[in-house]
Amino acid sequence: MQKLIIKGRRELTGKISISGSKNSTLPILAASILANKVCLKNIPLVKDIFTMVELLNFIGLKIKIIKNKKMIEITNSNKNINTLAPYKLVKTMRAGVLVLGSLLSKYGKAKVSLPGGCAIGTRPVDLHLFALKKLGARIKIKDGYILAEAKKGLKGAMMKFPSISVGATENALIAASKAQGKTVLKNCAIEPEIKDLIVFLNKLGANINCNGRTITILGSKVNKFKIIHKVIFDRIELGTYMIACALAAKKSVTINNITPKIVKNEIDTLKKIGVQIKKKKSSIIITKNKNLKKINISTKPYPGFPTDLQAQLMVLLTQVKGVSKITEDIFENRFMHVPELKRMGAQIKIKGKTAIIKGPIKLTGAEVMATDLRASVSLVLAGIVADKRTIINRIYHLDRGYEFLENKLKNCKAEIKRI
Repeated sequence: MQKLIIKGRRELTGKISISGSKNSTLPILAASILANKVCLKNIPLVKDIFTMVELLNFIGLKIKIIKNKKMIEITNSNKNINTLAPYKLVKTMRAGVLVLGSLLSKYGKAKVSLPGGCAIGTRPVDLHLFALKKLGARIKIKDGYILAEAKKGLKGAMMKFPSISVGATENALIAASKAQGKTVLKNCAIEPEIKDLIVFLNKLGANINCNGRTITILGSKVNKFKIIHKVIFDRIELGTYMIACALAAKKSVTINNITPKIVKNEIDTLKKIGVQIKKKKSSIIITKNKNLKKINISTKPYPGFPTDLQAQLMVLLTQVKGVSKITEDIFENRFMHVPELKRMGAQIKIKGKTAIIKGPIKLTGAEVMATDLRASVSLVLAGIVADKRTIINRIYHLDRGYEFLENKLKNCKAEIKRI
């Protein structure tokens, strides 16, 4: 099993280019089942994308990945379509459940394994099924599979999600885009990745409008022409490198291929801590500031501070003078990185859903274990600022969501290698 070895106390300098969004590409790939021909650009070359491509191949779509152009071409001839999404392809990637809405909407039936992904809480699919049932689907769960049927097609409906869910909003959007009539979704997630999915579905022929947390969909027939779509940048990757630079920049680091206004909350949060950030049209410049300030913060649905940056922010707060607090309001089991950070010397206490971080603490390299995607990258950040050498095990989590991580950090003078 591969490991990362990081030699700490290395300052970062140079430029980093941000990849396309994994969390945008995955639902768009699932929605591509509705189309005839699709060309996706700016896709990240990460494990989860390849797993979703394998799933679409299994379903019967023809897919060509052009790696040097970061492009995927998809053709659905509607011949020999398999409406099954098996356990072996869904178990490692929660986004696999998103084919449920597209298969059900286009072919009237689907058998989809209950999903896997990071072990950061139960994250049930109840809200996905709630939405699809409102659209007229008949659903039951048997032997670890979701069995869904809509023999007469899906029909538009009005519904309000009991709580905000990114995945459920995406599945409902995909399904409703081909449903008969008008659908109104209330209390929706409104992440930039969902806005990107809406742009794609509108290109496909749907008529979707978003007003606050209410989304209105007028279902329609699929556009038969080839759809070309460029995926937005990965804001979580951006946030990760912003924090890395706040921790270890020699003087300044430039981060390119972004839209700063999309990550306003993340930028504002780091500025409150004292990180110096200069915004440009499609880039930002992070300048080192040794006088960082403590903060109390909670993770929230977009436009709040993202749960996917909680672990990375925690590493930064170990280097800040005073006692900071992070309250995790999205998932109930997302502090699994804390024991690993404590092995490196971090002083962190957990009280309920709040982590209390005391700083500044001199971190020391150790052998640690990644527990999920974002926790694993937090250990990378800790290793960069720690004394001595850090060894990170189970880095397959990293490969699910970070494209060319080692190369991007090496280009900024970090000492990191895979063995």
